[in-house]
Amino acid sequence: MKGSDKICAVVAAPDAGSFWHQLERALELSQTVELRLDLLKNDSEIRKFLKRLAGSTPRANLIATCRRRPGGGGYAGSIAKQLLHLSAAVRAGCAWYDLEIETRRECPREMLAVLAGEGRQLISGHFFKRAPANLKSAAAELTARRPDAIKVAAHCDSLQDGLRLLRLAHGRRNVIVVPMGEAGLPARILALREGSALAYAAVDTATAPGQLSFAEMKNLYRADRLTRKTRVYGVIGDPIGHSLSPVMQNAGFQARAIDAAFLPFLVRDLKDFMGAIAPLGISGFAVTLPHKQAILHHLEGCDPLAAAIGAVNTVVVRGGGMLYGYNTDYIGVLRALEDCMALRGSRVLVLGAGGAARAVAFALATAGATVSICARRPARAKQLARAVGGTMIERQRLRREFFDAIVNATPVGMHPLAGKSPLEADELNCRLIFDTIYRPRSTKLLQLAARRGIETVSGLEMFVAQGTAQWEIWTGERAPADVMRKAALKALEREEKAKAAR
Repeated sequence: MKGSDKICAVVAAPDAGSFWHQLERALELSQTVELRLDLLKNDSEIRKFLKRLAGSTPRANLIATCRRRPGGGGYAGSIAKQLLHLSAAVRAGCAWYDLEIETRRECPREMLAVLAGEGRQLISGHFFKRAPANLKSAAAELTARRPDAIKVAAHCDSLQDGLRLLRLAHGRRNVIVVPMGEAGLPARILALREGSALAYAAVDTATAPGQLSFAEMKNLYRADRLTRKTRVYGVIGDPIGHSLSPVMQNAGFQARAIDAAFLPFLVRDLKDFMGAIAPLGISGFAVTLPHKQAILHHLEGCDPLAAAIGAVNTVVVRGGGMLYGYNTDYIGVLRALEDCMALRGSRVLVLGAGGAARAVAFALATAGATVSICARRPARAKQLARAVGGTMIERQRLRREFFDAIVNATPVGMHPLAGKSPLEADELNCRLIFDTIYRPRSTKLLQLAARRGIETVSGLEMFVAQGTAQWEIWTGERAPADVMRKAALKALEREEKAKAAR
């Protein structure tokens, strides 16, 4: 498809007035715009918008879409009415019209001839439940009537689904591939690099699962500027949608003018991700819950400190695809606490016994603190306590104990457990509470502590410290720490304001 703007801005609104204002915003972002006419609330609003469009045709590459409900769209009318709207859109200045395969199968040739010759035809297939087992066969049906371009949009349950979809675009012209769903997000971002003619992004409201905003596609991920020379990094975890690592790490790359992109990978199965490293050209990745310990089984080598901790949060992909692991959570803990308290000789309680807790416990013990471990699984708590020369403490004893600091290294307090605290207010017998969770900044645990007059430390400090250390390991350069911290903080503040406004 011709046009320099490969990120297509998607316009979708219920009434003609809002639709027009959104189009005006879209044209400030891109000269390629999809008009989702099917999401206008009725035929009258569609006609009203198209009449206004015909009266002041923008100089842009406009794609008219009026997808019927059987094809996953919002239009409830007949095929005849659908084609009339698309025909009117072409006459109003749309260079392309998107016709879903469900209509194409049923549409009489005579009715379709109303559009033929007036606009360029994009035949699309949408698979919202799962990607077809045979994507080539699905693509072949779309190309059977020789349209000007085809689009295949499919829900991806795994990275391998995304890779299969991307392969459809390799070496072919006028083929659009759209990986949908959270697991397909990295493939969606990389689609243009892999040969897709377009990528879609929302001006306002997402119109497909996993669709990013235009600002995210263009500015955060720079999807239209990624090439085979671009180094790809990412963070793997489950869940992963809460992570601010892409915001922080990409801010660092852009500040130093490094041709690299950092993407979020929803990884339920580590083998699925391992199989995507080479095809996507991944140079390194961060590791978060629940993979910090399991990733050790996939490494060819490991930093001695990370090996002692028994958890890895940073991986470098070396020559020949060899994976080497590090742990920078350790650095984050020390930097977050050293300015607040004297660690040597202090008594600290660590909640949890997983990968994050192990890094916290090792960091504190090495700094000279006496460490106690409290976790849901006593056996793991005892094992970690022995490893750091500390003690395991049962939860029922916490109301009778006092600590210089308590550190939450469990996921309680973050999505999907936001609004919960790992401890009750009367169990917070300490001078300082440090929550490794950074999203939200003010967790339920920190709120309880503040009410009792206990000093609090947000997980944001640890997050930035460990993240800048990761950045330096991957790039070999000094990280722009201030820029990266400001980017993460700004994103959190923006999110908090949006939540308060709801």
